[in-house]
Amino acid sequence: MTDTTAGLVLHATSAKSAGFAQFESSVTTACSRIAPTWPLDQFIAVNPYWGFVEQPIAQAARHLARLSGTPLVMPRAFYLTEYQAGRMTDVHLQSAIDAARLDTTPEQLVQGLQPPAAPAAPAAPAVATAAHALVTTAVDSQRVLSHAVAWVDFVTHQISQHCAAYFDVSQAAWNPERTGLYASWAAQASKDHSASLLMGYTDFSKKAAGLPTQPRHMIAMATLALGFGSPSNQAERCTNYFTALLMSINGWASWCAYERWQARLGAVPGQSDNDDIIELLAIRLGWEWLLYQHQDQTLFAPEWIAACAHNDLSAADFNAEMAKNWLYQDALELAYQQPLCRALACLPAHVPAHVLAPAPAAEPARPPALPDVQAIFCIDVRSEVFRRALESTSSGIQTRGFAGFFGLFISYSPIGTSMTRPQLPGLLASSRTTTDEWDADHNSGRNNGKNPIHRDDTGNSQSLGQVIAARRKQGLQWRKSWQNFRISASSGFTFVESFGLLYAGKLLRNTLDNRTTPSTIEQTGLSKTEALTSRPRLQNAPGATAAAELQSRADMAAGILGAMGITSDFARMVLLAGHGSQTANNPHAAGLDCGACGGQTGEVNARALAALLNEADVRQALLAKSIAVPSTTWFVGGLHNTTTDELTLYDTDLLPATHAGDVQQLKAQLLLAGQRCRAERSPTLGLAHLASDAALLESSIKARANDWAQVRPEWGLANNAAFIVAPRSRSQHLDLAGRAFLHDYNHAQDTDLGVLTLIMTAPMVVTNWINMQYYASVVDNIKYGSGNKVLHNVVGGRLGVFEGNGGDLRIGLPMQSLHNGTDWQHTPLRLSVFIEAPQAAIDTIIAKHAVVKNLVDNQWLHLFQMHSDNDGQLDISKYQRGQWQGVAN
Repeated sequence: MTDTTAGLVLHATSAKSAGFAQFESSVTTACSRIAPTWPLDQFIAVNPYWGFVEQPIAQAARHLARLSGTPLVMPRAFYLTEYQAGRMTDVHLQSAIDAARLDTTPEQLVQGLQPPAAPAAPAAPAVATAAHALVTTAVDSQRVLSHAVAWVDFVTHQISQHCAAYFDVSQAAWNPERTGLYASWAAQASKDHSASLLMGYTDFSKKAAGLPTQPRHMIAMATLALGFGSPSNQAERCTNYFTALLMSINGWASWCAYERWQARLGAVPGQSDNDDIIELLAIRLGWEWLLYQHQDQTLFAPEWIAACAHNDLSAADFNAEMAKNWLYQDALELAYQQPLCRALACLPAHVPAHVLAPAPAAEPARPPALPDVQAIFCIDVRSEVFRRALESTSSGIQTRGFAGFFGLFISYSPIGTSMTRPQLPGLLASSRTTTDEWDADHNSGRNNGKNPIHRDDTGNSQSLGQVIAARRKQGLQWRKSWQNFRISASSGFTFVESFGLLYAGKLLRNTLDNRTTPSTIEQTGLSKTEALTSRPRLQNAPGATAAAELQSRADMAAGILGAMGITSDFARMVLLAGHGSQTANNPHAAGLDCGACGGQTGEVNARALAALLNEADVRQALLAKSIAVPSTTWFVGGLHNTTTDELTLYDTDLLPATHAGDVQQLKAQLLLAGQRCRAERSPTLGLAHLASDAALLESSIKARANDWAQVRPEWGLANNAAFIVAPRSRSQHLDLAGRAFLHDYNHAQDTDLGVLTLIMTAPMVVTNWINMQYYASVVDNIKYGSGNKVLHNVVGGRLGVFEGNGGDLRIGLPMQSLHNGTDWQHTPLRLSVFIEAPQAAIDTIIAKHAVVKNLVDNQWLHLFQMHSDNDGQLDISKYQRGQWQGVAN
């Protein structure tokens, strides 16, 4: 196609909007393949392959390799290391071969892992990663890149810088005019001389000025001009080409996918959809078209068309090598699954000592009775370590696992601020609000839900909450004014000289050894007393009558207690233990908090639910639902600090005097559990030499948490591998090494499968997201991880990070969250889900829910079913190709 012909296509296509219709389906499919990424202040784990879960994982791997060159498995050298270390054996390789029904042997597979005998010998082929042909990469193939900037890097940088400025609403003092992402870029490109000065594209701005004004026109024009016609057999090629373009700027495509996700979820007021990702595709196609015009098209066009055609073909050798690599991955996962199956099925006497949980402390024998404490923890893998430690302190403590947002579909609005943040999984939208309240009389021992009345200087009455809100708002406005002054152009050259010494003390305090617990963002602008007496409380639904509100609260409480499996036999103390992390100078801090709470700590949810379940009116209303909560039962909210393994109890001043002894005993048990947790975790933190000195170990871990130079304060959910949905008695005898999500479930109490359906459609999906984010960040940190956190620069205050000063927006986990500098701390395994329920029940849910069916049938996770026979023996079956197959114990 000549430049003249292409220009005619440009004119004809941009003259009518109908040109986009023939490509709309391909654009829709390509955009749906990009998984969202959440902002840093709500950084939750996401399965970055979410747009491909409708395909079998091996097929998706081939597809992704062709589209963007990304692998879904580790390099062969990794599996060789696992084999040589004995973590993967011939037994596991043979099991993988049998399951795949392939004609090979373990010996042949091991041979395929061996490095070449000599440099001249052909190396064992790795997975081919011939990414989809793009004009950008084709142009670079004709350039000497050792002496010139690659166009692919230049284009990525230019798009990324524009997106960073356009989407920034909290950091920069100036932003491009928000006329639309594409329109804003086109206006800027028409005045941009960098391509001319740096890349030798002398008439770039002139050509950019001639681009269509509408993004859909741009997509239609460029696609036709680049050789993709309208016949139906071009649809798949167009879809793949559009997908490859979006994945070439995957970080920003993921951000745009998040904007669309939020709009479609209903989380953006007045917005039901968002087309930023389509406009980003138009921008990327704009660069393709501009670079295409810059070439000698009589030579370039045939090469381009041939390259695209090659990408439509499947290569036998490529597929064969991919299949072999999946055998290695399957074998590695079997190496984890097989001993876990045996351990779950065995009585404690038959379990190896190193996987046995410590026995509870010796206590006088007593008859079976209600537990002293029921402690409900988030299913987070870090909770498994603490639950095991807490159970070991007393046989009177029963722990349970439940999603850490505790079933509250809420957002949280700190009083006196304009901030509202979600406190629930990213899959869901909030329906209720919580905010801060203060008691009328903190010494009364009861919370009557009312704020005390104060008089201002004019004699007007105000609640304490109103007084604090006004003062806090004023303080925050002052801080904002100060910040604006600091960054203003007029003060930029004089600020350091004038005020720099004021920051010397702060810098010194941050640098020195510090073991205190810092204030949280919720406490900003509050005095110490106000912060201590502030209580997050569920707010009434707007416009609801008193009767309707009470009914709503009772329904909410009944649903949550039923999902938890606690509707009778309540202990005197019921602890709702949320969790959060403690780190300093860490842009990804929210990723260490509770993903079920939207990347926040679980404090708000735990305290709000405890208050709800302690309300006398709610308890009275629960009687009509056959749930009788004894007057002697009190719910207490708490927060497990996963960095320091401290567990703080909240609102204990509201408990009656009759429970003073219970609280003191629980605090002592929590302290002991924390010591045992820290000792267990110490080797992974390089502190094994302090394991026997509880005080010094605690002090050292707290110092790490506050060290602004510490890149590995804790390991988060690294090495997660299993999700066990069963009564705690099924796993209580095991040391699961902090690798398992634990969700309590009793099928006998779930006659309508409502609870199991909820678990398989929500927590199981969330744990898959967590598992696959860690998995992807290891197997391809370039595409799906965020690289070296030492080089991170925050973009737009909260959008994400750059690694250095540019390039694509980095998503996923940094290397320091996965690797200790010598070894991987996360082994990339697909999640193994174990459910104790009848096969028919599980099959029913799989058949009814497409998301679950895709995850299970397409092997994005492994599903196991557990069932006790008449003799109490546990049988385990694995779901494979739509059938259940027994697992030998």
